[in-house]
Amino acid sequence: MVMATIGSVVWGVRDIPRAIEFWAAALDYELLRPPDEDWAVLQPHEGQEGIQLSLKLTNSDGPHRHHLDLFSDDQAADVERFLELGADPVDWEYEPDADYVVLSDPDGNRFCIVQV
Repeated sequence: MVMATIGSVVWGVRDIPRAIEFWAAALDYELLRPPDEDWAVLQPHEGQEGIQLSLKLTNSDGPHRHHLDLFSDDQAADVERFLELGADPVDWEYEPDADYVVLSDPDGNRFCIVQV
């Protein structure tokens, strides 16, 4: 059976450098790679296990500031499985090289299925 796993929690922030400094110190994490202007990924220090924390620049105060990225080896199968379980597709404007599909759970909470 195909099973997606939590790969990253995506946290909406208003200041990427400040969030990197805070969350890296708070969790004893480090940058996975140099950050973009609107995106950064923190990971446990080498050799430590744990889920990534992705920081996404946002101006929103709304309910969709945070979401899970679920990593999948078979994205199409996992998307279908989640839809059968009651997830809904989200109308989303995808960039051409998008490796994710945005869905929402039965309560309207968004999450992404990311092909790894």
